[in-house]
Amino acid sequence: MKMAEQDQGLDQLFARARDERPALPDALAVRIETDAEAVRLSRLTRPSRPLWQRAFDGIGGWTGFGGLVAASAAGVWIGFSAPAFLPDPADFLLSQETTYLVADLNVDVDYLEDSE
Repeated sequence: MKMAEQDQGLDQLFARARDERPALPDALAVRIETDAEAVRLSRLTRPSRPLWQRAFDGIGGWTGFGGLVAASAAGVWIGFSAPAFLPDPADFLLSQETTYLVADLNVDVDYLEDSE
């Protein structure tokens, strides 16, 4: 057999398969429709969940919440035990108000004095 004859025979088989589609059994069609209706009704009658539960699930449940707590605790720790080259935020919160004078800046302020 040549390749062209094999292709024609294969095309005929595919054409026959397209024309002779098997019918869907009635029992299967009824089960499919019943299942689809049950799913549709369960979506309509399902109570809506509170906002906090949806937000909790949105961050990933307990796993995501645990990671968020760990990252927050690390941020607070790093914030209050800052490296030496950064100012300490606790000093900003606990320090008393100090007054800075222009003379403390080591700037020539002779032009501010009255020359009369």
